[in-house]
Formats: sequence, C-alpha cells, structure tokens
Amino acid sequence: MPPVFNDHTSIYLQIARMLEDGILRGIYPEETQVPSTNELARTLRINPATGAKGLNLLVEDGILYKRRGIGMFVAEGAAAQIRAKRREEFLEQYVKPLAAEARKLGITAEELQAMLAAACPQEEQK
Repeated sequence: MPPVFNDHTSIYLQIARMLEDGILRGIYPEETQVPSTNELARTLRINPATGAKGLNLLVEDGILYKRRGIGMFVAEGAAAQIRAKRREEFLEQYVKPLAAEARKLGITAEELQAMLAAACPQEEQK
C-alpha cells in the first residue's frame, strides 16, 4: 500500500524526505542504489516526473549521485549530511521557539533543561 501524502508539502519534497529517512534508517546505505523514477512512480502511484523531481533535489543537495545508464546511488557521507541539515532545521523550528516561549514565561535555562530531562525517557538520554 503506498504511503499517504499530506496536503501541506509538495509531493516531490515528501518523496525526498522519505528517501532521506530511508538513508538515515540504513535502508539505503552509502554507495547503494535507490529506487528509480519508474519504481517510485509505480510503488507510490505518482507521476514519474514527480519522482524524478524528488530524486533530482537530492542530487542537487549531494545526497544522491547519478551513474549514467545505471541509476541513482547514495553518496558517501549522505547520512551525516542529512543529520546536520535536520539538526539545523530542528534548532530553527523547535528549539528557538521553545527558548523564546520559555523566556516569556520566565523559565530559566536550568528549569528548561530539567523539564526536557523529565520529558525524555532515561534510555533516550544516553
């Protein structure tokens, strides 16, 4: 069953994100081939041009590279690059707004750290 796409983000961006997730989870290790445009279109029931746009976005970012006549492959260092990009996104989308709201409420950095520690299960803190 193909995934359900959301209406808030372009499908090609969601495809790029899904492939990045696969790289981070080890489904697509470095130097391995990712699904072709036609495979994505068939599996996800999308237009091949949309799949190609998602793949090409990752090529532009240096996450994937093309081997002429063979297909797209995961670049060396792709997982580290994705993690760095997503950490920056996490900082901008979640941490900075959280810190701003904490300041408005008079929550100190130490109190905020204690709240975060309490919210995270012990195993995740390691």
